[in-house]
Amino acid sequence: MINLGRVRVAGQEYSTRCVDLVTGSLVIDMLSPLAISGTVSRRWGPDLSGMTPEEEAEFRDSHINVFHIATGVGGRDFDDQYHNSLMFVARHNALIAARPDLFVRIDSVEDLANVHGSDRIGILIGLQTSSHFRGPNDVNAFHGVGQRVSQLTYNSRNLIGNGSTERIDGGVSDFGVSIIERMNEVGMAVDVSHSGDRTTLDACEISSRPVLFTHSNSRILSGGHPRTKTDEAIRAMAATGGVMGITGVRMFVKDREPTTIEDYVNHFDHVRDLVGIEHLGIGSDVDLHGYDDMPEDEYTALKAAYKDSYAFRDKIDIEGVDHPKRMFDLTEALLRRGYTDDHVRGVLGGNFQRVLGEIWTV
Repeated sequence: MINLGRVRVAGQEYSTRCVDLVTGSLVIDMLSPLAISGTVSRRWGPDLSGMTPEEEAEFRDSHINVFHIATGVGGRDFDDQYHNSLMFVARHNALIAARPDLFVRIDSVEDLANVHGSDRIGILIGLQTSSHFRGPNDVNAFHGVGQRVSQLTYNSRNLIGNGSTERIDGGVSDFGVSIIERMNEVGMAVDVSHSGDRTTLDACEISSRPVLFTHSNSRILSGGHPRTKTDEAIRAMAATGGVMGITGVRMFVKDREPTTIEDYVNHFDHVRDLVGIEHLGIGSDVDLHGYDDMPEDEYTALKAAYKDSYAFRDKIDIEGVDHPKRMFDLTEALLRRGYTDDHVRGVLGGNFQRVLGEIWTV
């Protein structure tokens, strides 16, 4: 039965149907760091003792049950990338250990099932590059300390394959094949969100397990942005049984203004119509407050760190999905488009729950 009433959630009004769906579903954001701003992270400290009660409440009130907190970690060479990536994983393990009342690490499909309805928020540890894998045995080592998702490349070329902003569109190397095969063996998800077109297609062909686009968009709708995925790539991902998380990053959604939440939802429609609702999820690529609220110096430095092909505009976020309760706004938008309750549950997290179970079960 559809409940047409209205209810307020942390100061904003949503339909009862929307609220029931968000609060009653397992909600997984397949790319959402705890904090983008280094200023905020430093204030919180390694044990989160600097996190305010209001900030803690924002995490709980978001009703996002699982945050995939992957980031791109660099370094001067293989050993440096290995060390820096290990420190990234260690820092998140430490904050989870410091606040077991608030966070829990997600290692298995059972953890996904258990986190919904609990008082804790799931942290899924991933990395947005696999440059820290000096060889296949490093895949086992990082899996052992909690990494469950690894993006093959960031935007640039590494020894595995090509990133999305490289001048030449190269594929997966022989070394990359050995890394993918070991990831399949141990049950670590292969992510190609930032990878170039040829590397994306190669990964879908090589992997024996589903391949993920944890956070990307449709290239056709974006106006040709290189960080988005072609229809050919989306079909290849779906053929593996994978799932694509849609981002709310402004320049990935549309290449001109106005860019609205309705333009964002167009990407959900496109993937659904192209390959089916079962291959669709959410990968916001923002923290709870988005990019545009960052301190000005950090915001300027972030934009300067990318190539011109990223085509930043004045704003990075999209109004309506740039705040802690964004899952409610997105759900309302999906309902306006005629998505059924079951379809919304799948998009909110059910589809990623299913595919992660398939990948992690070895």
